Amino acid sequence: MAQNKIALYYAFAPVADPEAVRLWQRALCEKLGLRGRIIVSKDGINGTVGGAIQAVKEYVRTTKEYGAFRGLDVKWSDGGADDFPRLSVKAREEIVSFGAPGELKVDENGVVGGGTHLSPEALHTLVAEKEAAGRPVRFFDGRNAFEAQIGKFKDAIVPDVATTHDFIRELESGKYDDLKDQPVVTYCTGGIRCEVLSSLMVNRGFTEVYQLDGGIVRYGEKFKDKGLWEGSLYVFDKRMHLEFSDEAKTIGACARCAAPTSDFHNCSNPECRTLTLYCAECAADPEKLRCPDGCQVA
Repeated sequence: MAQNKIALYYAFAPVADPEAVRLWQRALCEKLGLRGRIIVSKDGINGTVGGAIQAVKEYVRTTKEYGAFRGLDVKWSDGGADDFPRLSVKAREEIVSFGAPGELKVDENGVVGGGTHLSPEALHTLVAEKEAAGRPVRFFDGRNAFEAQIGKFKDAIVPDVATTHDFIRELESGKYDDLKDQPVVTYCTGGIRCEVLSSLMVNRGFTEVYQLDGGIVRYGEKFKDKGLWEGSLYVFDKRMHLEFSDEAKTIGACARCAAPTSDFHNCSNPECRTLTLYCAECAADPEKLRCPDGCQVA
């Protein structure tokens, strides 16, 4: 059994004093020797922490003792403190930066007016029922577009977004108006981004919105690579990506030679450092490890 673990978690609930919670969370993590990233806002908490398994368990148990966070949604994976460069604990206006802090509504039960939550099993049931009724489910990726290069749900719509701030522009662009009367399932890594995204979609006239509860992580825990998911899952730590089984497909392609790969590398230009997919051979050559279309630097 692994001696270290990483916990990915969130909770939407009103927080009266985010700065006080931030100070408490930092002190708790320092005491337990954890590293990772935590964001606290008036709407809740979102974080990923790694360390010794007993320390991470104590962290989760203690955090859940705070009334607003008793419903903390936690996903576990292999890894530890060394997968993070440092401990970062911040108080922000939004726990996910969609650029719509006044639009999101939360109460003690979570996000108000979002999509219908679906367990991985319920997702399969919905897909079968809608297919039989001639109204196929449309999967809508709630992550940054580059994450979908290495893994996504089959035939998923991947919006043209570089950051979560781009989603409102995309939703209001008219590109997806044909989806407003269709069954749409939003999904993201651990479930938090599509909590907000589904609410934004409902507010903009999408009439049948669902969201994958627990995100790709929980779906992968249940079905591995025998369901509707294809490829690897991008993660925001030193691991960069993870697979749910040895049967995972490699759907990414090297930006230089198109060889199959799931490995992102920074551009070798120190002024650029853009993350791009490269195979091992191209990544080993500093000349090839440069943005194929030229670096976008100021």
